[in-house]
Amino acid sequence: MTDTVSSRSISLAAAQRVLAAAVDAAAERGLALCIAVCDPSGEPVVTARMDGAPRLSARIAADKAFTVASFNGLPTSSWWDLIKDNPSLVHGITHTPRLIVFGGGIALTVDGEVVGAIGVSGGSSTDDEEVAGIAAAVLSAD
Repeated sequence: MTDTVSSRSISLAAAQRVLAAAVDAAAERGLALCIAVCDPSGEPVVTARMDGAPRLSARIAADKAFTVASFNGLPTSSWWDLIKDNPSLVHGITHTPRLIVFGGGIALTVDGEVVGAIGVSGGSSTDDEEVAGIAAAVLSAD
């Protein structure tokens, strides 16, 4: 038995690559988005608000990344299906600070281990999720 647990975390260089991929994907789609890349504890590593992106979306992007990191990589897009049929959860857990229950937050993994998360906000939930997925894929391509 051991008294410690080891975990890996995304490096600054990798977080910057993920961020750059998200900015590129957003620009190709004509979107001005906010992007947050965090470590496994939900702490930000890099963030960006593209020119013209809604200011409020910066906090939402950070909260999407935090939500994913806080629940061991569960994407934010999965939350609604998990809670929609339970009124007490819909009306209770949705008041949890920083919990986001719509798309745009995805785990960042290396060799199957969650090393961080990305949150994207400012477009539709579908746009945010798509851009986050494209950006997350740069880690598996390394």
